[in-house]
Amino acid sequence: MISSIKHKHFLAVCKVLLIGLYLLCDMQSWLDRVEALSSNPPMLLVFFALYTASVAALVAAAFIPSALVRLPLALAFAAGSMVLHTYEWTTATPFTYNSFETMLSSTGDAGDAAAQYAQSMIRAGATALLLLVALALPVRHVRLPFRLHLLVPTAVISGLTLLIFLRGGEGTRGLPAALTPVAYTAIKAGLYLTSQEGERRPVSFAHEAGTPGHDIVLIVDESISGHYLDINDPQGVYSALANDWPGLAVANFGIASAVTNCSAGSNRTLRFGGTRDNFIHVSAVYPSVWAYARNAGMRSVYIDGQRDDGELHNLKSAEERAEIDDFIQLGRDVPVVERDHRIADILSGHLDNDIAEFIYVNKVGAHFPVADKFPDSATRYWPTLERGRMTDITDMGSVNSDLSGTLDEWQLYRNAYRNTLLWNVGGFFDRLLPTVDPAKAVIIYTADHGQDLHERGHPGKGTHCSSEPFPEEGAVPLVVIDDAEEPRLDLEGSLAANHDGLSHFRIFPTILKLMGYGEREFAEIYGPTMDQPGPEQLAFTTTYFNRLGRELTWIDIDPAELSSPPATDHDNRLAAGGPQ
Repeated sequence: MISSIKHKHFLAVCKVLLIGLYLLCDMQSWLDRVEALSSNPPMLLVFFALYTASVAALVAAAFIPSALVRLPLALAFAAGSMVLHTYEWTTATPFTYNSFETMLSSTGDAGDAAAQYAQSMIRAGATALLLLVALALPVRHVRLPFRLHLLVPTAVISGLTLLIFLRGGEGTRGLPAALTPVAYTAIKAGLYLTSQEGERRPVSFAHEAGTPGHDIVLIVDESISGHYLDINDPQGVYSALANDWPGLAVANFGIASAVTNCSAGSNRTLRFGGTRDNFIHVSAVYPSVWAYARNAGMRSVYIDGQRDDGELHNLKSAEERAEIDDFIQLGRDVPVVERDHRIADILSGHLDNDIAEFIYVNKVGAHFPVADKFPDSATRYWPTLERGRMTDITDMGSVNSDLSGTLDEWQLYRNAYRNTLLWNVGGFFDRLLPTVDPAKAVIIYTADHGQDLHERGHPGKGTHCSSEPFPEEGAVPLVVIDDAEEPRLDLEGSLAANHDGLSHFRIFPTILKLMGYGEREFAEIYGPTMDQPGPEQLAFTTTYFNRLGRELTWIDIDPAELSSPPATDHDNRLAAGGPQ
């Protein structure tokens, strides 16, 4: 009899034990949350209640009799668990709703993430597998009363969804990982179904200045920390931007602040403009930079080194793509290590075609993984990461990395990052600038965001897109290259005043001014230009996807407090002066 009972309930016991083992895999998160709330007993009790309810939801879901219901739910919970654990075990920061939206907008970087953070993904996948098996095992001889197998998970997920919404995308730290992404997905679906954004407005500003007699180029580099370049730090890497180039005036505005610490939000704002107070609304309903270019009589050109085969990224829509006259992506036959230099050649050709063009460039830059984004000839900083395993990874790939976030590994990573800058920034401008006719173009150079290279020795394996970032993630370069003899922008009066004091928000109105639009008309919507003296707040937001009624969160940047590139990292093997 006892043996028969044990046999009948064997699968039920296995299910509960596997769920318990699954929860133990993330017990550190639970302990951290309990410690954080220990000084607030009422909130600690609320957390215990939420945690207990969440565990009950997982157990109840495991005993749903119908496999047609239980198995899809098991897959959803396991997938959610893997996503949340991969993020938190990689970045050592909480997985908020803003993090969830950011990941959705950066799915094209999934291959790079797999290459960079393979260990976290494998660990998260193994943990999620425990939950998947626990929920997927057949249900025999055990039936929960009152249909609790359906009512409990439904009630708990609904409650979490409401809590997250009311808390502005937060409030689930330390809870079982499987439930939070499911609640985030429900919120995302609800927002999509109830979205009431209006149609995008046409250009309404008068343009009476005639077609500009020069090209306007915005180069948006990828993952470039402004303080890792020689123009902003004595320990910085050769950028070619400190050189004297005949006929060109290179105005370095020092450290600038990005819109956000992730590519999608920064690039979208650079394409649509807006001020710190209105940029989310402006990006949703106001004209794109391509529409303003066309209205000014200019041809629009987009050069993308990061994607292939027409794939869109950085929140670019098909409607926006249709506004671009010349859409250029490098084919997969162009090696990753050559892409930025090939872009320099393509850009040189457009600057010499005697057609007034607005040109937006997304470079490869220094996005992870960085071990193979430079050739042997540019390997100036040693020791560096193992090379030869990620030569074809720009945005997609399956090569694994052994980066586990130790201090020694971050030293190797920083040296590989320096070598990448030497090649993809210094080498890029060494190739481009000798070909630029000063009378034919104005070039604005920045990056989408900076990098946290763990100079402080703090934990984690993330470099950007963190929910609780250090200031380095938002610190970017900002440089204007103009005609030295007949400049289109009056930078003499603003350069000293605005050094280390501008943000991405100044770029769009500067482009409109260069296109010939009147500052009095556009300033109310887009703010001041770069050549207007008056520094602004250096800060970037970590809540770009601010759709839950919360205020934007801003992280201040003090250039003097940024982590200087550690001089003790490397043995400098090559002579100064750039790539050889």
